[in-house]
Amino acid sequence: MQITVVTEEDLFDLAPLVRAYCDFYEVAPSDEDLRAFSRMLIADPDQAGVQLLARDEAGGALGYATLYWSYSSLTASRIAIMDDLFVRPDERGKGVADALIEECRARAGRWGATALAWQTAKTNGRAQRVYERVGARRTEWVDYSLDT
Repeated sequence: MQITVVTEEDLFDLAPLVRAYCDFYEVAPSDEDLRAFSRMLIADPDQAGVQLLARDEAGGALGYATLYWSYSSLTASRIAIMDDLFVRPDERGKGVADALIEECRARAGRWGATALAWQTAKTNGRAQRVYERVGARRTEWVDYSLDT
């Protein structure tokens, strides 16, 4: 398996993975908006973040993750937020998620982040088991949001 930062040449292979991730969470941004979002990350990885794409030996796309850069006043440091982690259903249980998480951690450190954080739906038990298996700590924060 190879994991690389997404480039313009990867967008065709990334698109069905991102769409499947959106479908899982029952949201429907347009394909155009999803491509524009990926291009924004490609254009400014040092400030915005990156998407990572896992491929098998034959070049087939297995899964992806998205990292955003943020900051924490509690640690007075840059942190990385893993906002997306998705593996094709037929590739689950084969170590792809673990490899993507580890690559996110490594790249976050190389970009100067002191922590890698993420969230998942309360009902996503499979993902929670992966996160616990790789040694992640569950936090007790309560999320809020406002539409703008």
